[in-house]
Amino acid sequence: MTAAGPLADSFGRVMRDVRISVTDRCNFRCMYCLPETEEAANFYRTKFDHAKNPAPATLIAREWKPRSQLLTFEEIERVMRILVSLGIEKVRVTGGEPLLRHGLETLIAKLARIEGVRDLAMTTNGFLFPQKAEALRAAGLRRISFSLDSLEPANFKKMTGRDGLREVLAGIALAKRLGLAPVKVNAVVIRGINDHELEALAGFARREDLSFRFIEFMPLDSGRVWLKELVVPGREILQRLQARYELKPVLSQNVAETARRWSFSDGRGEIGIIAPVTEPFCGHCNRLRLTADGKIRTCLFSLTEHDLKPLLRGGANDEQIADKLRCIVWQKEERHHIGEPDFVQPERTMSCIGG
Repeated sequence: MTAAGPLADSFGRVMRDVRISVTDRCNFRCMYCLPETEEAANFYRTKFDHAKNPAPATLIAREWKPRSQLLTFEEIERVMRILVSLGIEKVRVTGGEPLLRHGLETLIAKLARIEGVRDLAMTTNGFLFPQKAEALRAAGLRRISFSLDSLEPANFKKMTGRDGLREVLAGIALAKRLGLAPVKVNAVVIRGINDHELEALAGFARREDLSFRFIEFMPLDSGRVWLKELVVPGREILQRLQARYELKPVLSQNVAETARRWSFSDGRGEIGIIAPVTEPFCGHCNRLRLTADGKIRTCLFSLTEHDLKPLLRGGANDEQIADKLRCIVWQKEERHHIGEPDFVQPERTMSCIGG
């Protein structure tokens, strides 16, 4: 095993957090990620200025990576052991939808046994969670985040392409009963789709004693139909919630935390706002991403991916892989360029990157 040491970029940021995508497949078709339903296409068509910025006639379905190109659990474990030796402490398993990866609890158990992993979590849409919950908890999963963009059944189906609200709510309740803590819930807010539910979603967080995160709509969708006009700024979200609820700021010791947080006055639950579009937090970013097919991304909006598979499958030793990782991290971008004239949307979507 390679010697421990900091994994730092050229701007002095030290990496402590990694997101691991275990599959690019998903059983939802969310409007902000894989907007491949006709309902999503119709919504976006109405939002475009057809003369200046015509919407696509149809939204193209994605082609998934062959399973042979995906990292095995053993390869993921090896990369993680090397990353932890270089200072990574927090690990989050993502997708696509991670619960679509067969035997995921086996990987969770492998990651949980790595000495130095301080925090092991997973992000899921929750649809399959009730089937896997107990096995994942027994394997060592400590925290979980669910995606829940709407509490209205019809709107939930419109946003996700699936009639699955009941299953997601059941998954959240089960995670609480199993002692996963804190249980976090994320909602991507899109103007004209679910922004009318802000207060109701916050009320759900308070009622169920959850950590709820409102996330600005980002340009990572497969249809490339993101519009700045559809972003509800974090400050607007906060103003509306403060008008309804008495909120107290939550001070964090973690300068790299992406959410600004507030607790409810009665101490039940909290809300957080993640505003990467209008209030970027790139200056404190300490996160890397490992895609399901073995590529390191240093930013959600990276235009370059660094492939580890040739080393993993070509006989490289751990020190060679560690050196490669140091080199990759040194090249980490200073910031993203959303909203700027030179911004270029990444080729791969959130489902392929590992949010």
